[in-house]
Amino acid sequence: MNHPADLKYARTHEWVRIEGDLLVTGISDHAQDELGDLVYVETPEVGSHVTATEQAGIVESVKTASDIHAPVSGTVVEVNTALEDDPDFVNEEPYGKGWIYKIKPDNIADVEKLLSNEEYESGL
Repeated sequence: MNHPADLKYARTHEWVRIEGDLLVTGISDHAQDELGDLVYVETPEVGSHVTATEQAGIVESVKTASDIHAPVSGTVVEVNTALEDDPDFVNEEPYGKGWIYKIKPDNIADVEKLLSNEEYESGL
């Protein structure tokens, strides 16, 4: 599995990358592998507030559907609209073109409460 060291991870299999004062998030390589080929990604609405550990969206595969949880609390500022036509970007590049949404966190320090790649992998 590919879990880059420069990212932080939630126990619920979401990842976070800090970009300026925003957080880019998606699901981990492990999560997309477990789900199989994705056929649909439901993103949160731009402008909505998400709360850490609560549902922020849904991913559906040919096998199952799974909730996407917010890794930290904040306001959604952008969603990856390319996933509407190509949800398989999440399977192909979960940390690149497969990002799901960006949030402006309520408290950037909350990122430090997330797991390192080593901590995340040890829990798999």
